[in-house]
Amino acid sequence: MLARRELSEAQVRQRLARRGHDEDAINSAVARLIEERAIDDERVAAAIARTETSVRRRGRLRVRRQIEHAGIAAPTARRAVDEVFGDIDNDAHLQASLAKRLRGREIIADDKAFQRLYRYLVGQGFESDQVVRALKARSVK
Repeated sequence: MLARRELSEAQVRQRLARRGHDEDAINSAVARLIEERAIDDERVAAAIARTETSVRRRGRLRVRRQIEHAGIAAPTARRAVDEVFGDIDNDAHLQASLAKRLRGREIIADDKAFQRLYRYLVGQGFESDQVVRALKARSVK
């Protein structure tokens, strides 16, 4: 299970339960894996944060949601997000995500496109005021 990618403790527990293992067996297996450092929620949170920002170009809020969705505690998720976003220029990150969505177009032609891009970028985890500024800068006046 752990050979392909990092999994959180909650994900390992869930997968073992789905395979029909009893609670005592799951607890002992998870305890052994934690002791051997095969499972480390902080390492998993950092890996998710790096992937979500560098590959998928997602914003801070969406990245934190993805980490918490993996069953990792909110304080651990916040630390991982703060660490990854400490090295990232938020405006440049937003512009890269916007450029990827625009696929080479430089200008947002109409209100409908503006609204569609706004929903997309907010859904990707960027802050709404930052999104509006970026979109207005590329809109036809």
